[in-house]
Amino acid sequence: LSGNRVLVYTQGIRLENQQFGGEHGLGINDAGISSIEVIKGPASLLYGSDALGGVLYINPEEFASQNSSDININQRFFSNTLGTNSSFGYKYSTDNWKYLVRGTFASHSDYKIPTDKKVTNTRFNEKDFKAGIGYSKDKFSSEIRYNYNKSKLGLPEEGIAEQSTSNSLLEPFQEIDNHILSSHNHFFFGDSKLDIDLGYTFNDRQEFEEHHEEDHDEDEDHEDKQHEESEEAALRMKLKTYTYNVKYHFPKVGGFEILSGAQGLYQTNTNLGEEILIPDATINDFGVFTTANYTWNKNTLQAGIRYDNRNIITERHEITHENEIHIFESLDKSYHSFTTSLGLKTSITDNFKSRINLSSGFRAPNFAELASNGVHHGTNRFEKGNSNLVNEKNTQIDLSLEYKTEHFELFANGFYNHINDYIYISPTGEVEDGEAVFSYTQENAKLYGSEFGFHLHPHPLDWLHIKSTFETVIGKQENGNYLPLIPANTWRNTFRTEFNIDKWLQQGYTSLSLESTFSQNNVSPFETKTGSYNLLNLAVGGDIILGKTKFATSISVNNLLDKKYIHHLSRLKPDGILNQGRNIVLGINFNI
Repeated sequence: LSGNRVLVYTQGIRLENQQFGGEHGLGINDAGISSIEVIKGPASLLYGSDALGGVLYINPEEFASQNSSDININQRFFSNTLGTNSSFGYKYSTDNWKYLVRGTFASHSDYKIPTDKKVTNTRFNEKDFKAGIGYSKDKFSSEIRYNYNKSKLGLPEEGIAEQSTSNSLLEPFQEIDNHILSSHNHFFFGDSKLDIDLGYTFNDRQEFEEHHEEDHDEDEDHEDKQHEESEEAALRMKLKTYTYNVKYHFPKVGGFEILSGAQGLYQTNTNLGEEILIPDATINDFGVFTTANYTWNKNTLQAGIRYDNRNIITERHEITHENEIHIFESLDKSYHSFTTSLGLKTSITDNFKSRINLSSGFRAPNFAELASNGVHHGTNRFEKGNSNLVNEKNTQIDLSLEYKTEHFELFANGFYNHINDYIYISPTGEVEDGEAVFSYTQENAKLYGSEFGFHLHPHPLDWLHIKSTFETVIGKQENGNYLPLIPANTWRNTFRTEFNIDKWLQQGYTSLSLESTFSQNNVSPFETKTGSYNLLNLAVGGDIILGKTKFATSISVNNLLDKKYIHHLSRLKPDGILNQGRNIVLGINFNI
């Protein structure tokens, strides 16, 4: 699951950036990120009602250690897109105060497919700035963080057309400004604790379209160029989101731990362009929750309950585009539901652990699914909302088994997810504004799948790691049709070695992986099947030490054999456009 069915948290707050669009990225640069957690089961109740598929929790980089400073420089080069990614960070900490800043710049030209042709206008440029300040003393700690990301993203409409190594965007393209401001606070009261998280997110998404001008003489060139530079976006949406999250950790009593809280958001969407895809809207969310943990011996039982209410109000619009009138009727909708979850983690033996989760979930339709009525250039289709949509509700069971020793690990995970009134988009057979019309509808559905794998680290060959994983998922509607956009089965095998060479190369490694993707023949009525393929990837790296200077280096080659393939979930698959060919990535990272 993806989009609005998977919650994303960054800097401790919920990320909102028009994620209704399946092709919309997170708008977060990987520089300045320390780790990413995947959260499922009862713990997901702490984050929001939309977490049908779980939570991606992105942890920002940590501050410097007490009374220390650190300068970090990171540089990467990408052969396929002639791309570069440069990042510079500085941290400084005293006894009670901590500070950090980081700036990153990335630029890429069009990506090259294995035929040595480039896919026109897949180029992009990105600027990212992160800053943080922290304070801690006795019974209080606080962090304030800010992230600004500016991305200019090409939208490929002509496929393989003009061949260029330029990183200057062609129309159509999107320009996205994303601001994230968060305040993370802890108050300690003996054995209890109060957490208060406040956040503000501002997402400004602009789309510039290609304009076909009449012929003009050379004297008008300069004037037209100035006009293009000042041209306003055809589609512009400003999404402002205020969030709050309050949690109280009660004192632990025996093996019991209880946490209660409330969270919500206030959100507005405002259109400024001449075209409209989704209407002006106001959203209010409010939720309360309680989770409880009970631990005994080597077992942990966790349970949770949550209540949510969402109110969506949209405004009426009447837009004339290409001599056609598109009407957005006003809406005032409220959705609410209880959700519950129960999970058990137990150690069958010292080496054998199991987890089982039973949960129910709820997701209200978003305003794109309810009220969209226009061309979505990112997906090359005319999208129509459905104001009669009701809540999605799911019941899911997860089972995880893990056997682990010092030199061997074996795991098996499985899930079954039944979703009542699953919302999806499908074609109507009509055409508006030159694009095929797709509308949102609902049908009961089920998704089920599993993951198996092992990791072998044999003794006495401590330098050797062999890892293999297999993943499968099936999604079907109650009427027997398959759900759209379900990934194909994959089998990944990795052979990794680790080594040191004298005193100048430490933590060295080499890695060779084979990713086998099977044919996807289980497709929805408006999809086409996708063939199987194998990708070979190679990586080598380590820490190089020259005197008192140490820096990490890496060389990775993705799609080593320059294999021609199309991923089943590729947005360019309907046009028969191949995925990226061989890509050599050179990286260097060092601290001062």
